[in-house]
Amino acid sequence: MRRKDWVTFLAFVVVMLAARSALADHYVVPSDSMNPSVLAGDRIVAFKAAYGLRVPWTELWMTGPALPERGDVVVLSSPESGEVLLKRVVAIAGDEVAVRDGKLWLDGRAVPVEAGVEQLGDPHPLRLGGGGPPFGPTKVPAGHVLVMGDNRGNSHDGRAFGFVRVETLLGRALAVYLRDGSLRWREL
Repeated sequence: MRRKDWVTFLAFVVVMLAARSALADHYVVPSDSMNPSVLAGDRIVAFKAAYGLRVPWTELWMTGPALPERGDVVVLSSPESGEVLLKRVVAIAGDEVAVRDGKLWLDGRAVPVEAGVEQLGDPHPLRLGGGGPPFGPTKVPAGHVLVMGDNRGNSHDGRAFGFVRVETLLGRALAVYLRDGSLRWREL
């Protein structure tokens, strides 16, 4: 291979790695905390620039961070262990939030759940399974969100580790692209 070919190839690799660092990436879901929406072992694609653009390979923001919307499924580093987690944003800055028997209350009103489907953001399936620990009522501080799993009775989430700073979000999950070895595109 000629020197020019090597330089072109290396430039291509650097550009691809920078894009993966700052624009999009894929992850393996570590647990069933988002079941029935996403299963343990599913592979998802995340748009890392959804809330702003970072300098590749750093935590420095070029633009953002912007606030996610209620109902967004986000990829984040666990505030406790650093493990990559997949959770749903259930409350944003300024919301008064409470959770009772797994059911979400925002600003004193219950978020409707009909036939196992929660009406938060885009309607999504919800598994209460005992509901997990209660939370609040408390106000979400500026620059923070509360994240929870869709499997409320079996999710280690913001009820345990508290509010998450928006700048620590790694991106917004777009879709499941691989389940049980089969390619698919299931938007989240």
